[in-house]
Amino acid sequence: MRKAPATGRTVLVALLAGLLSSWLLVGGLGVNLLLCAAVVTTGAGIAARAAGRRPRVWTVLWSALALALLAVPALYEAGWPGLLSIVWAVGLASLALHGGRRWSGVLLALPGLLWQLVPGLVWAGGSLRGRRGVGRGRVVAVLKGIAVAAVLLTVFGALFASADAAMADVLGSLAPSLDLGEIPARAALFVLGLATALGFAHIAAGPRRWDRTPVRPGRARGRLEWALPLAALNLMFGAFVVIQAVVVLGGAEAILERTGMSRSEYARQGFWQLLVVTVLTLVVVAVAKRWAPRGTEADRRLARLLLGALCLLTLVVVAAALGRMWFYVDASGLTTLRLWVLAVEIWLGVVFVLLIVAGLTPSAGWLPRAAVLSAAAAAAVYGLMGPDAMVAEQNVARFERTGQIDLRNVRGLSADAVPALDRLPGDYRTCALSVVAYGLRADGPLPWYATSLSESRARAILAERPVPGHLSDGEKACDRVGMRRDYAFEG
Repeated sequence: MRKAPATGRTVLVALLAGLLSSWLLVGGLGVNLLLCAAVVTTGAGIAARAAGRRPRVWTVLWSALALALLAVPALYEAGWPGLLSIVWAVGLASLALHGGRRWSGVLLALPGLLWQLVPGLVWAGGSLRGRRGVGRGRVVAVLKGIAVAAVLLTVFGALFASADAAMADVLGSLAPSLDLGEIPARAALFVLGLATALGFAHIAAGPRRWDRTPVRPGRARGRLEWALPLAALNLMFGAFVVIQAVVVLGGAEAILERTGMSRSEYARQGFWQLLVVTVLTLVVVAVAKRWAPRGTEADRRLARLLLGALCLLTLVVVAAALGRMWFYVDASGLTTLRLWVLAVEIWLGVVFVLLIVAGLTPSAGWLPRAAVLSAAAAAAVYGLMGPDAMVAEQNVARFERTGQIDLRNVRGLSADAVPALDRLPGDYRTCALSVVAYGLRADGPLPWYATSLSESRARAILAERPVPGHLSDGEKACDRVGMRRDYAFEG
């Protein structure tokens, strides 16, 4: 597609995105991320409209899901789910602007912003240099107006703040700190915000059609050479499924007698291996599909039969892995790692269901977008359910039910966990909350736009019922309740 030139309004919106980024994003992430994203979206919309592009159904779907993912840092404080949500949001925004139906179009569009950051700046600069008078003069006039407004607001804001305490409180919550040590960080955020806005606008003005990237099909193998390994693998999976059926249906005494395990020990063993089996099977299906014989209808029917059977058997492996993790969590409690791999395993099961459906339909052109949609939806659900809060809630509920808790599972959680951990009694509560309470005190109160809803709730709870002020007090409380100190890795 021919690239439309950058308009003055596009450049002005990009400058506003850079200014907002340098102003709002230094302290932390919260609503500020949504505000900056709204400005970047506006700039991309202006560029797309100037290029004569109109939104389509998939464009709206990807964009809405990206905004839902950006709400995660505004709601929760945990770092890993927030980072995952931001990465996926940026990828989906790029996909929304690029479009794409085939595997090459969808997968190459996700990181498309990365190689548009510098070209976007060059594109905007070249468009402004090519303009005579009006467009460039408008940009310069707006920049001068912003500079004058900033000076006036600073002077009169300082006067009003010194004259009225309530006004000072309002202005203090809105105005960023003017710490000189933050200038390099703010400058970097300005450049990042500007480049991101112009990068998305550059894509919107004329995206590269990754669907047109040539992908050579794999050389079809002979039927025996291809089908024999898959048939053998299906037999092994079938043997595993039969053993699982025997155990579930109650005829497992002989099997358990040979292994020397109890029923619960047998159920908890092997989750990680089954997770690896699931991932490797997905790789096998992709490779086998690429090199499958396809010269005759019999070849295509055999490929569908063997790959479909393997996908169906893999669903049983997924169910077995989830069941084993359920027993594992019931015995030892939930951790963030266990919750994460549970979410990944469930998503892998969804992918195999999509593969089975694609094998039963005449055309599977919908599969690439459906697979990416399932992954993005899984990331959104994982982030919006508050993993740290869920882990804390499960462990506290288990403590209330059984009187047992492994405090190592909850002591390193973020502020999201505070409402649940606040229900623990005495030294258990002190031990569980001492780290997060110390971190909140060390960070100090943040501006409203850089604070998540979860952190605000945690600060209110700890202000009403504080924990001792030093980490050593928390360590002593942990010793009194007998928390183990061997911090060896446990899944």
